[in-house]
Amino acid sequence: MSTHFVGEGNIGSAPDYREFPNGNDEPRRLLRLNVYFDNPIPKKDGEYEDRGGFWAPVELWHRDADHWKTLYQKGMRVLVEGRTVRDEWEDADENERVTFKVEARRVGILPYRIESVALSAKPAGGQ
Repeated sequence: MSTHFVGEGNIGSAPDYREFPNGNDEPRRLLRLNVYFDNPIPKKDGEYEDRGGFWAPVELWHRDADHWKTLYQKGMRVLVEGRTVRDEWEDADENERVTFKVEARRVGILPYRIESVALSAKPAGGQ
């Protein structure tokens, strides 16, 4: 079961990067982000109150995940687009557990808390 998801939140910890063998092909690459999706509600005094935020693991499968592991940082504000997926598993005591994760299609960096941006030249071949 899955459903379309779009949410804005903050990365809560350092990204977790992993590679998985894929036969003779290039390995599959996964970047996991732990994101807090908040729900800021404006108050009369101009401040905001978070109502109903939640933590969710965000998985980004992509050939460039190795490069992106240094780009995404704890505290960074991101916009995540993808789908929510129900994940069923057993814990160490053999109790059945259910969690939801986000399989991301895109993770965009939002310009909050960013001091500077450095762009590099396109590599030969135009990618």
